[in-house]
Amino acid sequence: MSTVNLKAMKPWIISLAALGVLGGALALGVAANEGSLPAQTSVGDIDVSGLDQVAAVAKVRAGLARSPQIDVSAGPRHWLLSADKLGYAVDAERSVAAAFTEAHNRSLVEKVEDLAGQSPAMSFPLKVSLDAAVARKALSALTSDLNTAPRNGKIIFGNARYSVTPDSPGQKIDVEAAATALAADPSLRAVALELTTWDAENTAAELQLLADRGNALLRPLSVQLGDSGHTGVLSAVQVANLFWIRAGGLELDEAALKGTLKSLSGYLDQPAQNARYQAQGAGLIRVREQVGLMTDQVSALKVLGAAVLDPLVRSVTLPSKVAQPAITVAALPDPSKLSLITTGVSTYYHSSPARRSNVANAAAKIDGAVIAPGGVFSFLSTLGGISAGNGFVSGLIISGGRTVDGLGGGVCQVSTTTFRALYQSGMPIVERNQHSYRVGYYEPRVGFEAAVYDPGVDLKMKNDTGGPVLIRTVNRNARSTLEVQIWGLPQRRTVSVSRATILASTPHPAPKYVVNPKLPRGAFKQVDWAADGFNLFITRTIRDAGTVRSDQVKTIYKPWQAVFERGPS
Repeated sequence: MSTVNLKAMKPWIISLAALGVLGGALALGVAANEGSLPAQTSVGDIDVSGLDQVAAVAKVRAGLARSPQIDVSAGPRHWLLSADKLGYAVDAERSVAAAFTEAHNRSLVEKVEDLAGQSPAMSFPLKVSLDAAVARKALSALTSDLNTAPRNGKIIFGNARYSVTPDSPGQKIDVEAAATALAADPSLRAVALELTTWDAENTAAELQLLADRGNALLRPLSVQLGDSGHTGVLSAVQVANLFWIRAGGLELDEAALKGTLKSLSGYLDQPAQNARYQAQGAGLIRVREQVGLMTDQVSALKVLGAAVLDPLVRSVTLPSKVAQPAITVAALPDPSKLSLITTGVSTYYHSSPARRSNVANAAAKIDGAVIAPGGVFSFLSTLGGISAGNGFVSGLIISGGRTVDGLGGGVCQVSTTTFRALYQSGMPIVERNQHSYRVGYYEPRVGFEAAVYDPGVDLKMKNDTGGPVLIRTVNRNARSTLEVQIWGLPQRRTVSVSRATILASTPHPAPKYVVNPKLPRGAFKQVDWAADGFNLFITRTIRDAGTVRSDQVKTIYKPWQAVFERGPS
């Protein structure tokens, strides 16, 4: 059995114990130092040795110098801006955290060396960022006066042709590229903004192609209604009004197309003619009805639109439909059994020969007309339109805020007298229009009048008498008087129409003087006459089969100024 020499082992045992005591002390020192940064540690040149994370962040923030300067240039222009105005910012928390991460990841030996004061110096850069949106906004404001917007080319219409004005490019600063570069590398201390070409959105070259297409459509367009032989012609300028030239191409102006078709229809249509009476000697004879031919509005709109946009089309036939008369000759009662229901009267003293001619012509054309039971009387349809082809001549009319020479002056004398007769018979109003100002021809019954204008301004009344109604006219040119008589089956109703009730009046304005170079020097000529403005109404009371009802016709006349023309001074 062997023996152990305790004396020989004692120094070795003591050495192991000492080493254990020393290792424990090192471990305690390293552990105590984990929450602080090693000696010789700096963040952005700021010494943070031995500091915990909170203290290190505070010291870094306090030690930050002002934001760096960034040199911004655009061509010959230069600006020196503080980086914070461009969205530059230092993140102290992230900067210090990077130092603590590095310290935490050191080896045990490096940590022991730190305890012995032998650790190497460590320097960590600041964590910085730059907000591209802030930079973009700041740079845009800085360089806004350097941007020049391009000038678009334009298509213009003149001398019956489309032409194109030239475009010119603009210039603008490429702020987006500079902001992106700064955000990608916040360490940049200089940035140069490029001046780029800003092209026009609508170039003359592109628009010229559209103008050429538009010009190809500018031709007279002949229009015919069915196989009637009735034709009209739209001029090149009228055709130009029917379409738009847009950036995307040519397109129809639907509103203008509908308006033009309505005007064409008024000229081309042949309304059905109801059976009517005609004077023969001292009595009346029946005149047979006639079918009409009218524009098929829905189909014609499509046909006309397609023709307008096809440069090869020079003539177009509008679809038509037959119009049947509302009254046949078989439905006309024996004229000897008709009774006079009411009479409308007006005077036209001091009318010109042209005005008298139109009064006589219009009165003759509606004489003998018959309104079917329940039917609607249209003054313009019965008249056949106001045109030279229908026998009308130029006379004074109200147009564009002036009393001017125009076709059909005097027709309103007949429409007014017809309205008075029909209104006094108790018929309901379907359409009635007033004149712009108070007209002396229709005195003394102020407000008791109806204006018409072809196309679009009509007088319409509905026959509710229970039987057909005959219109007779008696024109006495020598006496300047016109009568419109309403004949029909005997009526039990009675109708009374009041005088006008004036609600307000407005004095006419001062005269207006305009130069007419055709007049002799110093000469004066009155071409319009003053009239006060009025707000008024008339009341109709109808007693029929034990019932009483009333309605009103309201009129607002504008104050009208006298106009004088004078020769050159």
